[in-house]
Amino acid sequence: MTESPTRGPRVGLFATCLMNVFRPNVGFSAVKLLEDAGCTVEVPANQTCCGQPGYNSGDYDAARALARQVIETFEHYDYIVGPSGSCMATIRHDYPVLFQDDPVWLPRAQALSEKAWELLSFLTDVLGATASDSHYDGTVTYHDSCSGLRGLGIKGQPRTLLGEVDGLRLKEMEDSEVCCGFGGTFCVKYPEISEKMVEDKVKNILATGADTVVGGDLGCLMNIAGRLKRINAPVKVFHTAEVLAGLADGPGLAGAAKESD
Repeated sequence: MTESPTRGPRVGLFATCLMNVFRPNVGFSAVKLLEDAGCTVEVPANQTCCGQPGYNSGDYDAARALARQVIETFEHYDYIVGPSGSCMATIRHDYPVLFQDDPVWLPRAQALSEKAWELLSFLTDVLGATASDSHYDGTVTYHDSCSGLRGLGIKGQPRTLLGEVDGLRLKEMEDSEVCCGFGGTFCVKYPEISEKMVEDKVKNILATGADTVVGGDLGCLMNIAGRLKRINAPVKVFHTAEVLAGLADGPGLAGAAKESD
């Protein structure tokens, strides 16, 4: 990534639950991209889940408790940035709703929501960063996650960055904006519907002939990778940040690895 002309923002990296447990490499990639763009990056050790599972399940008391922890942890940073449209949409849109009747916490929730950004949109829309120094040898197709696309308007930003990567060929799949079937608790409540949705998504991925699929939300990517593995499809799955940061040389999600040159 090239350095942004706007240097020096102090960024608190929101380390998502799925990233911590299943894909720490996404966090390393995010830090690299942000530092290359001129940011000072910190990863607070006392951060927690954003509270989205509780919020979506109707456990608003648990969601508020987690939200307070997140607000207290990140409100002193210039920005809170995370490699997940899902989590950042929760912080930006749902926190003010959670505290709408609380005169003490509402202004704090609103203040944090105004400086909460998904990683790729932050790099492009705030910092004006590019990926002209990145390289990836492969044909890539991009999956639009529901939260990122519909919650935060993330569509062109990752494609702009991917289009600047040397050696990378971007090929769009049919119905890239259609849900993969993960949907948080949706895949647990409606497993048969979820399975059909990810089956359709994988068929569209394979139809592109791409050797790699990327996206901005690990929930979606893990769901897609799981289906690809079950049918023994040799398609690699990476978070977009891993490709942009040059950290996509190891095994992808579900074990598929980029072949060496």
